[in-house]
Amino acid sequence: MNILGISAFYHDSAACLVRDGEIIAAAQEERFTRKKHDHNFPENAINYCLSEAGIDGKSLDIVAFYDKPFLKFERLLETYLQYAPAGLTSFIMAMPLWIKQKLWMKVQIQELLDFNGKILFPEHHISHAASAFYPSPYQEAAFLTMDGVGEWATTSYGVGKNNQLEIIADINFPHSLGLLYSAFTYYTGFRVNSGEYKVMGLAPYGEPKYVNLIKRELIDIHPDGSFQMNMAYFNYCAGLTMTNDKFHRLFGGEPRKPESKLTQREMDLARSVQDVVEEVVLKMGNHIRQETGQKKLVLAGGVALNCVANGKLLRAGYFDDIWIQPAAGDAGGALGAALVSWYQYSGKPRTATPGDAMRGSYLGPSFQNGSISGFLKSQNVEYTELTDDEIPEKIADLIGQEKVIGWFQGRMEFGPRALGGRSIIGDARSPKMQETMNLKIKFRESFRPFAPSVAADRVSEYFEIDRSSPYMLLVADVKKSRQKPMSTDESELFGISKLNIVRSEIPAITHVDYSARIQTVHPETNALYYRTIKKFEEKYGCPVIINTSFNVRGEPIVCTPEDAYRCFMRTNMDYLMLGNYLIDKSGQQPLENDSDWQKEFELD
Repeated sequence: MNILGISAFYHDSAACLVRDGEIIAAAQEERFTRKKHDHNFPENAINYCLSEAGIDGKSLDIVAFYDKPFLKFERLLETYLQYAPAGLTSFIMAMPLWIKQKLWMKVQIQELLDFNGKILFPEHHISHAASAFYPSPYQEAAFLTMDGVGEWATTSYGVGKNNQLEIIADINFPHSLGLLYSAFTYYTGFRVNSGEYKVMGLAPYGEPKYVNLIKRELIDIHPDGSFQMNMAYFNYCAGLTMTNDKFHRLFGGEPRKPESKLTQREMDLARSVQDVVEEVVLKMGNHIRQETGQKKLVLAGGVALNCVANGKLLRAGYFDDIWIQPAAGDAGGALGAALVSWYQYSGKPRTATPGDAMRGSYLGPSFQNGSISGFLKSQNVEYTELTDDEIPEKIADLIGQEKVIGWFQGRMEFGPRALGGRSIIGDARSPKMQETMNLKIKFRESFRPFAPSVAADRVSEYFEIDRSSPYMLLVADVKKSRQKPMSTDESELFGISKLNIVRSEIPAITHVDYSARIQTVHPETNALYYRTIKKFEEKYGCPVIINTSFNVRGEPIVCTPEDAYRCFMRTNMDYLMLGNYLIDKSGQQPLENDSDWQKEFELD
């Protein structure tokens, strides 16, 4: 049975193909259209999934859309009526897309796919819960989903057992942990639904000065983790912004203008909202454990991408283990919709897969050496061909020379993280690498940390964690024994001034609070990447390298060899390992007729 899952029309549209319960393919639309967080109907992603499965639309048995459009429209209408006439402008702006597309989803799917079979619409948070539970390694577990908003729900929890999911309780719009975080994302000058991870990265530079104010005025947190927000401070129900004048007066000024200088105030705000979110997540986790009695927890929804909160939830010990869907945001809803259609709707039995069923999240397009070399020849690109056995040592040596390398291998990752399929890699031991990669390669803000890829069998020797973290969704400290304590003078530095202090043996991936966003690399899911890291360890004594996504600021992660070569040539990367072809920047001619990419991609 072939089931196509689709998510669309909010942000991060995506498609997924499940065959007899096995995940065959999944991809976000943005990777094909080169428009970050593309919300449009994922026609390109669907075509890719069908192609990967070797079928056309007529061969599908079920198509599943990740939420219920009519229920979502009901929420839009009721919210408007509650705030009318205040929300008239935003209501008028939203209507065309609803009237032309969203309410006619079934017809669109039938026409675009030439499909006359069953079309299902599971609820938004069921899709998230399904994306977390069904691919997880657990036969039964509690689930927790948290995001901005679905139809009405913004948070839900329940239990998954065998092939069934049951929601026990939820919290409804407008009370939303995701929208609270987005409000601070907006207020600190970053882009909503895109810059939330920047707030998370900025938080360690700040002090929790505003925690009490946030808890007193903005959110009432109950002992079980449920909460109510004071909507007098927010504008997202009826306006075109997240926060209003009352919010701005509360925190002493207007929102920071995008791209303006970051101050200690923004850092303190980021730290404060991060602390509040962590408090809610931990209280929820404790309550869910008590309520369900389950020993394992699975997570999804955009808030589950907050890997700092995830790490603290794991260390709190309420659960023996937790598992987080790597595409935890709306893109993963496509996967959940397809899986719930297979297991719960179709009544198929489920046996949990050891490890998990995500295949390392390498579920996107791959390109054979023949097509890559054809492209390189067509562009007169000079390259050196390496065998699979030669690649690990050659790349290890280049990393050891502090070169920055574009790494394009195998299938593209599904989800927002680059995991060694479409990555930029470098030497984690280098004190200058964080600044070099931020400012000269990624062209992004200097405060943002880089993540480590570490050989899975060595993770506990370098980080304060005792288990794998294959999807870069858990944060833990660098091992105490590998930290370098700051002097008294260094400890007294504020904010970004701390950035250039060498704080560990692997400074390029050590954040200012000694934490790191860990990716464990496993030979079972990415053998070549694992062998390269192990070769680096063998020759240079360190099983940790930098891994950041293969893109520049504002650009979706590269998908094709053309995307990768273009990004490589536009930046100061030194080498590109494109399949089995190594390209040295110094031997290349500049791109001809290249556009101004900094205008091509809208800054996030």
